[in-house]
Amino acid sequence: MRKDHISWDEYFMGIAKLSAERSKDPSTQVGACIVNEAKKIVATGYNGMPTGVKDEEMPWAREGDFLDTKYAYVCHAELNAILNSVAKLDGCTLYVTLFPCNECAKAVIQSGIKRIVYADNKYANTDGTKASRMMLERCGIEMVEYKPSNKTIELSL
Repeated sequence: MRKDHISWDEYFMGIAKLSAERSKDPSTQVGACIVNEAKKIVATGYNGMPTGVKDEEMPWAREGDFLDTKYAYVCHAELNAILNSVAKLDGCTLYVTLFPCNECAKAVIQSGIKRIVYADNKYANTDGTKASRMMLERCGIEMVEYKPSNKTIELSL
């Protein structure tokens, strides 16, 4: 039996990272993968414009008047994965490359997801992330920081 295979966490976080590569956002690419208790992928998502909105016609700026920035329009990876789901999400695990914001935390809670594995928490000290963590803790959702094994896997496409 092969001993150097990747773990489930490495596999599903790898899917989340690959999903992030679909994002058109020039500054932040986030991916998500939702997995049920049987270790089956039930949804993936990445941050991007809503279905039907043409990416090239929308603003991608991070600063400026609200309506001239991406923040008024972009759907986060977690929300896209939840909306893309083909199954009930009760008891599922969300693998996401960036810790969920407070808006996504609400969607996670409402969907029934019970565990979050996140790769990065670069906004940990922001009010939005503090609110997210507070809500998730109060709802009993497990939050686990992904610990990379530093394996390199190259995909040639």
